[in-house]
Amino acid sequence: MPQDKGLYMPVEIPRLDDKFINNLDSYTLPEIAFHVAKNLLGDDILEVDLKAIIYDAINFYAPIVELEENVYVLELFHGPSLAFKDFGARFMSRVMSYFLKEGEKQLDILVATSGDTGGAVALGFLGVRNTRVTILYPKGKVSDIQELQLTTNGQNIRAIEIDGTFDDCQALVKQAFTDTELNKQFRLTSANSINIARLIPQTFYYFNAYAQALKEGKTKIAFSVPSGNFGNLGAGLLAWKMGLPVEHFIAATNANDTVPQFLNGAKYQPKPSVATLSNAMDVGDPSNWVRIADMFKDSMDELKNLVTGFSYDDEQTLKAVEWVYDDYKYVVCPHTAIAWQALKDWQQDNHADVTGIFLSTAHPCKFPDIFPDRIAKQIPVPEKVASLKNKPKLAAHLDKNFEHFKAYLLKNG
Repeated sequence: MPQDKGLYMPVEIPRLDDKFINNLDSYTLPEIAFHVAKNLLGDDILEVDLKAIIYDAINFYAPIVELEENVYVLELFHGPSLAFKDFGARFMSRVMSYFLKEGEKQLDILVATSGDTGGAVALGFLGVRNTRVTILYPKGKVSDIQELQLTTNGQNIRAIEIDGTFDDCQALVKQAFTDTELNKQFRLTSANSINIARLIPQTFYYFNAYAQALKEGKTKIAFSVPSGNFGNLGAGLLAWKMGLPVEHFIAATNANDTVPQFLNGAKYQPKPSVATLSNAMDVGDPSNWVRIADMFKDSMDELKNLVTGFSYDDEQTLKAVEWVYDDYKYVVCPHTAIAWQALKDWQQDNHADVTGIFLSTAHPCKFPDIFPDRIAKQIPVPEKVASLKNKPKLAAHLDKNFEHFKAYLLKNG
């Protein structure tokens, strides 16, 4: 994060050649990822090394599953932490390790999480040499399984439970990056979606989902994206800027509706986040919105024509979870349910001819308390999740005062 508190973006967003775009369905996910990354990163990483990084990091699949005519779910929970953020965290950890030289100062990675980022980053960086990860998460506002994924790793991963919201955690991380004393003492970086290395690999699954749709004979595609800090949608729009011919994007949020309000005509007005059942999206001041605004700085009207916003409260979220199960015998986490509901609402508004792909956020087993019993007992619990319950929780506890956080870092440096 630069000292002016802004965010990094590519100076230029390259447009991929038509031959590649028109033949996406002939490429595998790693092949697509390599082509996209090479165009964005240029010569910064040798081709042979970039290919090795991608084939190591993206070693799981992300299928689209048809639920009904023109409605597909993009399953992004097949990675190690069972969440879509495995794409970004695994790619980023390997890129950082690639650039670390022997004898260099340890890399200290500060991460704020509203749920799934922390677990994905923890597993992505666990055991990576010369790195240390500090994860801040809001007390009582992540699920039990999410908390276990944050706090049971040990080694080079440490967790801090903050008495506050995700926005408070994010504010502490951002302030640390601009603190002179901390930057003198530590080599700080981020693994949140404020880090551009998180967004780049998230573009991969948009291209790959489109490729799978092409194989099904679908060419008019809309993506419905569960949105909190807006890195996921930002990656989709980056893919669109690179030439992916997406018909429309849907920004689906919970009660933290800063962006949908703006897209629907209100002034852009960040506000304090409120706690919901879809906790990973509890963000009232999304960091990545500035990236999206930058991509469309020449025409905000173009953005509003390309993206429609919807928001839903907890009651509507639970109803969506039940409808998905009753209609398809398919179980979705609360975030994914919101994306499905937004897609259905958008399609019913004269867009039934467009194939909709809604993005999953995480495996439903990570949110056991939100499901009615009849649905909960249909959810398989992977062994890697069940085994976490036997591990001790290791976490420090702090309030949201920056000086206290700074003192912790300096004392435990």
